[in-house]
Amino acid sequence: MRLEDRTLIVTGGASGIGKAIAVKAAAEGASVIVADIREDPREGGENTIDVITTAGGEAEFMPVDITRWDEVDRMVSDTVLRRGRLDVMVNNAAAHGRSALLDTTEEEWEEVMAVGAKGMFFGCKRAIQQMITQDPRPGSEARGRIVNISSQHGMIGSPNDFAYGVSKSCAVYMTRQIAGDYAKDRIVCNAVAPGKILTGKTGPAISPNAIEYSHARTPWPRLGRSEDVAAAVIFLASDDASYITGENLMVDGGWMAN
Repeated sequence: MRLEDRTLIVTGGASGIGKAIAVKAAAEGASVIVADIREDPREGGENTIDVITTAGGEAEFMPVDITRWDEVDRMVSDTVLRRGRLDVMVNNAAAHGRSALLDTTEEEWEEVMAVGAKGMFFGCKRAIQQMITQDPRPGSEARGRIVNISSQHGMIGSPNDFAYGVSKSCAVYMTRQIAGDYAKDRIVCNAVAPGKILTGKTGPAISPNAIEYSHARTPWPRLGRSEDVAAAVIFLASDDASYITGENLMVDGGWMAN
């Protein structure tokens, strides 16, 4: 129960990695706000709120378009109104392109960057606006914590997904800058960088060739699961990580080491 009585927001919490983060956070005692533009999981199956409440956890769905400041502002304000404070902000929502540079249209670039860069900027900014107004919980050093979901493609090339790779590079930079700027205010900011994670979604990313390539690049004898990323996020969201800030934690089965 590392997050007992904590309030946590997960953007993009309806599906995939975001769903796994929300479910694990609730199992660790958090009151979870699942923020997304849709409530049904993209990969199918039971929605996040039902999974959490069936297990006895506490969760609420908030429809939010994170590319709009007014909606992000409302999300945090409503959370604080109902829960009293915001302890952890998990900026997970992302958008993919599927094009190399010369094939990336202006529309694709703007869509991906609106979610992955601007949306994360809005989430970080609004969370910090709230966190600097609240005292640390008894026994905790931090006023609040931010965990951004980056990617190994923010560190290395992202073939045929140029805009996505750039957006994840933005996530890494924002994490480091925010950590340095707001440590004096007792705000912790870290990122988690997934490698190849199988979430149950379909598409080119799980084609036979893509899976074969990922296995060849990953030293660990299996590819990642959403729960692997969730475990890292919960660690960074907890007081176990009180002297860790500005880090981009790879969860990639050794891909980057290989």
